[in-house]
Amino acid sequence: MAKKIVMNHPLIQHKIGIIRRTDTSSKQFRELISEIAMLECYEATRELKLQDVEIETPICHTTAKEIAGKKLAVVPILRAGLGMVEGMLALIPAAKVGHIGLYRDPDTLEPVEYYSKLPSDSSEREIFVVDPMLATGGSASAAITLLKQKGVRHIHFLCIIAAPEGVAKLEKDHPDVDIVIGVLDDHLNEHGYIVPGLGDAGDRIFGTK
Repeated sequence: MAKKIVMNHPLIQHKIGIIRRTDTSSKQFRELISEIAMLECYEATRELKLQDVEIETPICHTTAKEIAGKKLAVVPILRAGLGMVEGMLALIPAAKVGHIGLYRDPDTLEPVEYYSKLPSDSSEREIFVVDPMLATGGSASAAITLLKQKGVRHIHFLCIIAAPEGVAKLEKDHPDVDIVIGVLDDHLNEHGYIVPGLGDAGDRIFGTK
């Protein structure tokens, strides 16, 4: 049974409060997005399967734990998802990184794929799809559909700010995917932006308009 986790950790809530501000610089915004992603990664990986491994410590021989199977992969949805990768890799540095390029059509608000490059063994890995904003849910759902078409079965989705509409779509389209959310906001406005939100995450990460 997939889980929906809304993070209540004080550090995450404090950092989200800063990235919402209009006077937060791109440099500080990027740093905080990375830090929040790292904190969310800690929660998202809580139930990874472990296996025993025999090791030598400086004192004696013992049995330790390591992550079982083919390990992990992080897949950002371009371009804003790139801002979360460094924070994820800070905790899981051996993870491979794939990329899925989607943009939202400004008229229909539907996702359009323009790029996809994934590890060749993605179907054997735990995949963490990352995107700072879960607005309509269209891009996230399309990215997960693409992964499933390539045989991926162990998928988690991480975002920093979500709208109820996006969460509902993701739960409807992919009820088997865990969702980790930094904060759940109020609603989408008529332009498809999250309210109160923080504006366009990609523009704020990269300093574009």
